[in-house]
Amino acid sequence: MPLIAVHVASLGLLWSGVTWQSVVCCIALYWIRMFGTTAAYHRYFSHRTFHTSRWFQFVLAFLAESSAQKGVLWWAAHHRHHHRYSDTEHDIHSPRQRGFWYAHIAWIYDGLDETNFDAVRDLARFPELRWLNRHWLVPPTVLAVATWLLFGWPGLFVGFFLSTTILWHGTFTINSLSHVIGKRRFETTDDSRNHWLLALITMGEGWHNNHHHYMLSTRQGFRWWEIDMTYYILKAMSWVGLVWDLREPPAAMLVDDPQVGAPVEEPIIAVPEAAP
Repeated sequence: MPLIAVHVASLGLLWSGVTWQSVVCCIALYWIRMFGTTAAYHRYFSHRTFHTSRWFQFVLAFLAESSAQKGVLWWAAHHRHHHRYSDTEHDIHSPRQRGFWYAHIAWIYDGLDETNFDAVRDLARFPELRWLNRHWLVPPTVLAVATWLLFGWPGLFVGFFLSTTILWHGTFTINSLSHVIGKRRFETTDDSRNHWLLALITMGEGWHNNHHHYMLSTRQGFRWWEIDMTYYILKAMSWVGLVWDLREPPAAMLVDDPQVGAPVEEPIIAVPEAAP
């Protein structure tokens, strides 16, 4: 019901009207929260491809959950499951197995409310993350109230609800379209593909075949022309000490004509040292 309600609430703009401030808010919150989804939910909590401090880990978790895609532990557990069984009958959102619409959005309704804490033991040891995971509606609720207080009803309906709806579908294209359209540089065991347009709207996640071939890399655009905005921002953050130890793919994967072979035998996550 919350997912349907957010879509319907976006139509509130027909009543509230649209202001330039609400449009700017909508655009800004799409990109800020897309970064939270890609950098936090995916590259940090799901794959642990870089290190950060405990306090900034919490900031990343709060930012990610402001996108209303459930708790960080829930998200990471399901994503690790996806990589373990990608495009097999056990994959919870495979277009190969269940079709486009199921992979895009219908899988959310498939009784997946519980968090598999066994899959995220490295994260579940932090009580603040367990609290956020349990109360995952707190960050998006705080953000929704803030948009209303700052920009009125247009801020709420356009800035929050419309941007959330667009953000969800932008994110979901990686489940549905990134296993259907695009090019395959590496012969992985699944259908993952690279597509430049999907990479642009998801800040680098569209280089999906690269990611499935070597999932421990913070960087997903393996060529200079493969734009990966999430990586660029994380790189800038590393210059000021907010994050560090950004993992790179092996050098052989970065040349123009690497040897294409089976997926690299690596674990799904790289477990860093405990955040101080």
